[in-house]
This record gives sequence, structure tokens and C-alpha cells, in this order.
Amino acid sequence: MNIATPSNSEKDNVSKAAGIVGFFTLLSRILGLVRDMIVANFFGAGMAADAFYVAFRIPNLLRRLFAEGSLTIAFIPIFTEYLRKKNQKDAFELVRVVLTVLSLILAVVTILGILFAPWIVRIQAWGFGGFGVKYELTVVLTRITFPYIFLVSIVALFMGVLNSLKHFAAPAAAPIFLNVGIIGATLWISPHLSQPIIGTAVGILIGGCLQVFLQIPWLLKQGISLFPRWIPNHPAVKRIGLFMLPSVFGSAVYQFNQFIGTLLASFLVEGSVSWLYYADRVVQFPLGVFALAVSTAALPSLSRQAVEKDLNGFMETINHSLRITFFITIPAMVGLIVLRTPLVQLFFERGAFDSNAAEMTAYALMFYSTGLWAVSGMRILVSAFYAMQDTKTPVKIAFVCLIVNILLSIMLMVPMEHAGLALALSLSSFFQLILLVFFLRLRIEQWHPQQLMGPVLKYVMASIGMGITVYFLYAWWLHLEIAPGTGGFLAGVMGIVLFGVIIYFGMARILGCQEVSSILSSLRIRLSSLRDV
Repeated sequence: MNIATPSNSEKDNVSKAAGIVGFFTLLSRILGLVRDMIVANFFGAGMAADAFYVAFRIPNLLRRLFAEGSLTIAFIPIFTEYLRKKNQKDAFELVRVVLTVLSLILAVVTILGILFAPWIVRIQAWGFGGFGVKYELTVVLTRITFPYIFLVSIVALFMGVLNSLKHFAAPAAAPIFLNVGIIGATLWISPHLSQPIIGTAVGILIGGCLQVFLQIPWLLKQGISLFPRWIPNHPAVKRIGLFMLPSVFGSAVYQFNQFIGTLLASFLVEGSVSWLYYADRVVQFPLGVFALAVSTAALPSLSRQAVEKDLNGFMETINHSLRITFFITIPAMVGLIVLRTPLVQLFFERGAFDSNAAEMTAYALMFYSTGLWAVSGMRILVSAFYAMQDTKTPVKIAFVCLIVNILLSIMLMVPMEHAGLALALSLSSFFQLILLVFFLRLRIEQWHPQQLMGPVLKYVMASIGMGITVYFLYAWWLHLEIAPGTGGFLAGVMGIVLFGVIIYFGMARILGCQEVSSILSSLRIRLSSLRDV
């Protein structure tokens, strides 16, 4: 890469795109919570709900392995290279070729999934047996939901194209429409069927179709034709496939990490698996809204700079993305630790989820939260490796950290029970971040990550000040003895959170954190850009 004078344009692009992605991701997460509440209200935790979640698990797993992660990550750098080094005509032809080949492969996978659904269910849900009402219902639901992998993979390709062309709104809004499809089908289709849960499964397909249709007008507006173009030996197709293999393995490592955690938790006291699941749901909220938004926004910019060999711009985009991520996730970590109990009570403590379950979930949340900043930073650095078309290094590091996580989990689960598994994951994430920094520093000798220490220290100081203030405010609020599940409890928790945000931003501004102005500017840009969506 050449050393050039970096401009603020890419930093502005990342900030604006992260704001748009974060906004729509937040809406999606909120709707996802509403979706879960509606499905739970209709079907509880009985046979129909079990069958539905097992049926949706397979296409959902394939989505995580192939669609939203590896396909987009593999496609964006190569598509960007075609845009920069060749011309728009060749790049847009590449889209048609990949779409044609991908559609054929996905059609075959979908047909096989539908045909072999009985065997898939036997493997995935061994306890259901190979016969009976529950097993048969799961097979039917699996056949209904399996085509979703076709739809969401097409969406992932479209997302890569639009993000590379600096359009982030439609791809970021796509998950909202999946939730809309499921909610709408559950409310208005399910009540008219003899087996209502089938309506919810149909809602997944409706949501998938809505996701695809949402992207098409924006693609056509860019001048991209979606008419099939059959060139299976196109050189870029092979390269995309080769880049996907390591990233698929990397996603598989993450899924295996979750599997190991669940497996080890099953040896602990009853409820451990659920406590970890609910704690993870809480910590995934800021992780998805902020870390995913910034990494999604950074990848196209990093890919452009890698192709153009703009070393200074590449390093500045990494540093800017890390600063924004740490500016948000460090106070989020502190806030989750201090307010872990009232947040868990607010989200989950009702019905069968009693105060003991809330306490145990909050215990796990405390240790999951400690790794929030590390997991967020990892996403940025992994995007940097992928932008340089290096998919092997982050996968090798992920595999090493998988072993570290297993060893730490075995050591910590005895003295700390389920919370030890949460702490093990956070510690292994920190180790993974250190390795990513080390190997990226080897790749780019001019990059000096120690330059981030000054800004990060300011974020930590502001977060500690915010945490102490919120702690004493929460301690005073406890004396009011407001019962969870009431409007007063909701208002109190939200009020404390809002007060904490104000305190943090105020202290960050006093300490001279540039990200305060950047984020406020991004908010203004986001509001104006939403009018153009």
C-alpha cells in the first residue's frame, strides 16, 4: 500500500453508514423482542413452540454460516476490486454471474433440505424420536421454513452489492421485514389454521420474500440488471468461493463455541442453560446495534482503501472504527454490569421467570458484559483482514481461541458454575483481540495501535464516573421498593439509563473526546439521510 494523506471522507462515510445500520438494527432488535413475546403468548413453551424452534434452527444455522457472514465478507472485497480496477460494467456483470450461480446452488440445497427433512429432524432433535405427532409436525415446519436459506442468501448478496455502492439503509432494514412477516402471519394467518404454528412458519417465508423485494428497487436504481448470466467458470466466482471457505469455518467455530458452552452448562444445576441464554440475549443487544453496525459500515471503506493501496487511509479507518466502537461499548459494558439486575428483571421477570432466575441470569450477564468491548473490537479487526482478502489468519486465530475457551470453561465452571462459562468466553475474546492486533501489526508495520490508548483511557475515565453515579442513583432507587413488571419500574430503569447516558456524554465532552461531536454529527446526518431512504 502507498502512504497517502488521508481525508475525512471515509471517516464520515463510516460514521454515517454506522449510524444508519445501527438505527435499523435497533428497530430490528426491538421488533424481534416483540416477535418473541407474541409467539410466546400464542404458543408458550409447549409442543408447537418446540417443533417450530427446532424447524427454524437448521435454515437459521445455514444463514449464519453461509449467508449473512461468509458470503457478504467474501463478495465485498472482490466486487470492490472490480469497481476500482476494472469498470462498472464488469463489476455489474459479476453481480449477475454470482446471482445466477448462487441461485442454482441454493435451489439444489433447498430441494435437498425439503426432501431430507425427516432425517434432518432426527439428527437435530434426537429426543423427538422418529415418529409421533411432535416429530411429524417438526418435519412439516422444517419443510416450510427451509426455503428461507435461499431467500436470505440472495439478500446477503444484494447487501454486499449495495453496501459496496455506499447504500446501507435497505440492507440494514431487511431484518425488520422478517420480524414483520412472522408477527403478521402469527396474528392474522395462524388463527385460521387447524395447526396455528404453521402460520408462523409461513410468516418466515413471507418475511424472507419481503427482505428480497426491499432490495430490488435500489439495485435497479443503481443500474444493475438481475437477468441471469451463466458463466460458471468466471474467475471471480472461484475466488469468492475460495474466500468463503475459511470464513464459513470461522462461523462454524463460533457456533461450536456456543455448542460447547451449552453442553458444559447442561452438567450444571438445572436452569444454567437458560440463565446463560437470557444473559446472552441482553448483551447481544448493544453488540448487534453498535459493533455490527460499525463493522458492516467499515468493510466497504476498508476494501476500497486496500484495493487503492491507500495505507494511511486504511489505518485511519481502522482507528476511527475502533474509537467509535470503544466509545460506545466501554460505557455499555459498565452500564450492563451496574444495572444487570434491574435490566434482567425488566426484560424477563414475569410468569415462570422468578426472582431467583433473574438473579442467576444477572450473575451471568455481569461476566458476559466484561467481554463486550473485546468482541466489538474483534469485529473491526476481522473486517480489516477480510478487506485485505486474508480470510485464513482470523480463522486460525479463532480456532486457537476456541481451544482457550474450552480450557477456561472447564477450569472456571466448577468454582463459578454457569458464570464461569460466561467469564471464559469473555477472557478468550480478549485473547482473540490481542492476537488480531498482533498479527495485523505484523501485516502493517506502520500501524501503531498504541495511539488508541489515549482516547480509550478517556472513555474508561468517563465510564467509571458514569458507573459510580448510576450505582448510587440505583442504590437510592432501591429504597423505593417498586415491584418489577410495573409501569413505575419501567420508568425508573429507563430514567436511570438515560441519566447515565447524559452523564457519560457530558464527562466525555469535558475530557475532550472527539467522538462526542462525531456521533452528534452522525445523528444529524442520519436524520437527514432517512428522508432519502
